[in-house]
Amino acid sequence: MVDAAAERGGATPASARKRLLVISQVYPPDPAAVGQYLAEASAAIAKRGMEVRVLTSARGFDDPTAKYPPREMLDGVEVIRMPLSSFGKRSIAHRLVGMLMFLVQTLVRGLFTPRLGAILVSTSPPLASAVAVFIGWIRRAPITYWVMDLNPDQMIELGKISERSLAARVFDFFNRLILRRAAGVVALDRFMGDRLCRKHDVRDKLTVMPPWPHAEHGGGVPHEENPFRKEHGLEGKFVVMYSGNHALTNPIETILEAALRMQDRTELMFLFIGGGVRKKSVDDVIAQQRPTNLLSLPYQPLETIRYSLSAADVHLVTLGDPAVGCVHPCKVYGALALGRPILYVGPRPSHVTDLLGEETPSQRIGWALAHGDVEAAIAVLDAIRQTPRGELAAMGARAEALVHERFNSEQMIDEFCEVVLAPLQA
Repeated sequence: MVDAAAERGGATPASARKRLLVISQVYPPDPAAVGQYLAEASAAIAKRGMEVRVLTSARGFDDPTAKYPPREMLDGVEVIRMPLSSFGKRSIAHRLVGMLMFLVQTLVRGLFTPRLGAILVSTSPPLASAVAVFIGWIRRAPITYWVMDLNPDQMIELGKISERSLAARVFDFFNRLILRRAAGVVALDRFMGDRLCRKHDVRDKLTVMPPWPHAEHGGGVPHEENPFRKEHGLEGKFVVMYSGNHALTNPIETILEAALRMQDRTELMFLFIGGGVRKKSVDDVIAQQRPTNLLSLPYQPLETIRYSLSAADVHLVTLGDPAVGCVHPCKVYGALALGRPILYVGPRPSHVTDLLGEETPSQRIGWALAHGDVEAAIAVLDAIRQTPRGELAAMGARAEALVHERFNSEQMIDEFCEVVLAPLQA
């Protein structure tokens, strides 16, 4: 962003600079993906000379026992954390109370943010957009709405609420409100963009931009040099890994059942890393049946995640049949960036099948399965583990090349910054 003072050759006084307000219940060091993306975008905008203030929670979203400093500077970004604004995911009631307390505090803080120039809001928590609209209306600040997942669509498709329920109507009211008021809307794939346009036509201000891979810089770590594989006894194993949030929209039951029936393949190991409501299924199976080929681990530190992700031979990506356009399988990019093939379990078409190149064997970067067919899953897993190492490496190389060609993180972050700053340059 170039201002008048900079054009005259002088620096803009700090007291005169506009501030970007970022609203998100999650932000690093919390490991949630939404917060990581917002942090990278915020740091990039701060480097462009704009002051950035983030309003977030003082406790972990998945683990409320994790406490973070109430105020700090991270990568040039001012982070202010609201107390008593996360009580974990033990129940819907806990999540609702945490969300409401976060929104009330954010509303007050946001209204009195000095030199407010623009607002960036995502979908954590889902009604953060309502607070952004009110602050933007009072303070006359343009809003960029970054849609990471879509509710009530997600809850409706999962059968958690009815389309005609009061909760669904309230959510959709605020969806249409933010879509009308936002200066820019960013959707993660074409399916999500279509859903948004069915709520309110935003084609004139819609940018479809997948999230960038966190692990692009540095590349994968060879198995023989990877301390993570040594630490967890994975030497000589063929590792199928699911890493990230085990959400309701990411069913793992088909692969979990296949793993239980494949314990005689002694070199095959299934590794589930992260948290979320479906992670309990993995932990319960391990506790009750003590399988020899299943390992469950918590979220890994961001500074060492390159090693855990590189420990896989194949990365598992799942998407529930009704979830296309409601959520986006962000974990696929980290796997691709590290040069690993993908095993996708989910519906066709989807963003992942758009990437896999199934129709052209010379361009393939993975395999696809439907949910529920355990026999087919076993057959595909056997075919994968018997694939020559050279062919697996070639698939991984194509995956990595795809990231560098289409999902270069530095370029995509720059493009995203332009979307956020465009209303201030108009």
